[in-house]
Amino acid sequence: MKTNHSLRSSVLVGLLLASHAVFATDATPSNPPAQPIAQVMQEKPFAKQHIALQITDADAGKQQLLLNVARNLIKYYGADNVDLEVVALGPGLRLLLKDNALAPQIDALASDGVRFSACQNSMQAMEKTLGHPLELIAVARTTPAGIVRLYELSKAGYFIDRP
Repeated sequence: MKTNHSLRSSVLVGLLLASHAVFATDATPSNPPAQPIAQVMQEKPFAKQHIALQITDADAGKQQLLLNVARNLIKYYGADNVDLEVVALGPGLRLLLKDNALAPQIDALASDGVRFSACQNSMQAMEKTLGHPLELIAVARTTPAGIVRLYELSKAGYFIDRP
């Protein structure tokens, strides 16, 4: 017989998986869902460093700092030797909006293989508050919940940082 704790854990895992399946189909054609972690790790088979950067702040200075950190990691390790993903959630989602002045820097990092994931929970909350759909930059991928994406990356051995 399962304990209350393990039963609750089973229910939560089931709900999480179900919500992932539902949200994964809600991505717009221009911003498909983020790839599963196992598939992502196969894209850079020679990468020795696996790093995820979290942005939860709308402040342009903090967003610029995050992009500088990403650029410095690529310079130090080399684009082929570092597997890097930026996960934007909460107010940090603004980093990945189409009208962000930092979009050219994001595109340059994406051309070096940096992935950018946008939290769908944050998108839905912002859209509700603003009253209109959000447009993400072309390189952004969606993930059902940014915190879950970070947790999955952590479980896969990624170092997580919030510059």
